[in-house]
Amino acid sequence: MIPGIAALLLLSGASLLAQAAAPISSATRTYTNDVGFSYTFPADWDVVNMSSTLPQAQQQAQQQASNDQEKQGIGCTQVGLSAHYGDPASTVVAVVLPFACLGSEMTEKDLPGIGSGALEGVQQNFDLGEPLYGSYSLGSHSMWIERVTGTLKDHAEVQYGVETVCSILKKSAVCWMAITSDQAALARFEHTVVVLDGEAPSMLVPSNAFEHKPS
Repeated sequence: MIPGIAALLLLSGASLLAQAAAPISSATRTYTNDVGFSYTFPADWDVVNMSSTLPQAQQQAQQQASNDQEKQGIGCTQVGLSAHYGDPASTVVAVVLPFACLGSEMTEKDLPGIGSGALEGVQQNFDLGEPLYGSYSLGSHSMWIERVTGTLKDHAEVQYGVETVCSILKKSAVCWMAITSDQAALARFEHTVVVLDGEAPSMLVPSNAFEHKPS
């Protein structure tokens, strides 16, 4: 498990569910990160500036770390994009772990560990069902995906879907997490477009994403 990504996916997502949106720019709908990816999302998503809450999230995560390696991973992890939309709110968080900061690179074999750690964290706030796992490719990139349904522990009347997608880029590991309030919101997340390491644009989650199980 890579606790930096897992903890910040959880804390960022939970924070977004609890706060009002603070739009950065209503005209910007493609987010580009210098570690090697861009992400194009619907125009009605409200982008939220996490700069004021991220240090607190990292501090909380580091307090739970069991060793210095975990603390380093948490310190290197960045929230690249955070947004929410709809009522009840659905949220999306993109988190990156740059290899230059970490001091080592990851490979395709690390994907299950990077992604599955997020579920362990989500269980702090959600009562979850049985997860579904899949793997697929976007160009030369292997993708790992997990989908599970659950309810907030304090608001069991609303059911959410939690979906996490992770990949390894040339310069970073990257994960997207969506906490969605209905199937329409989940479809909107899956149909967003990514460009990974300058390759051709692709839909983030293809229709056959769960046909192949992670090895």
